Amino acid sequence: MADAALVVRPARLTDVEKMQALISRYAERRLMLNRKLLELYSDIREYQVVARGDEILGTCALHIFWSDLAEIRALTVAEELQGRGYGGRLVDACIAEARHLGIRRVFALTYVGGFFQKIGFRDAAKSELPQKVWMECVRCPKFPNCDEQALVKDLD
Repeated sequence: MADAALVVRPARLTDVEKMQALISRYAERRLMLNRKLLELYSDIREYQVVARGDEILGTCALHIFWSDLAEIRALTVAEELQGRGYGGRLVDACIAEARHLGIRRVFALTYVGGFFQKIGFRDAAKSELPQKVWMECVRCPKFPNCDEQALVKDLD
């Protein structure tokens, strides 16, 4: 089907199970952390999706940590759409929301640092993100040996 049928839009409650299925495919391959249904339902307002009708082909969330800091998380794009700009469009939608809210800095923890570098993120030490580390990372099974790359983008 043509790209014209694809839209980037805010996620809806009816998308949650499909979002989880897409995220789980990547989590099973240890390319990202999984998301529980409860988490997706409670955080639905954070998410943007790539949709073709009722089909969900991409996800991305903007999770706020502090008055000036938010995380780009749960970025997925179905394999058949990769390399066609949809990851960038999802991140752009989240960054537009961050700017609207007055957030000055966004970050990502990822295994695909090259993607984020191409769209203007810079390498960062996790020590630049104490809110993330002490609010969430300490509960992660990978802590303190996280192998994800930290990247930051300043929005001002």
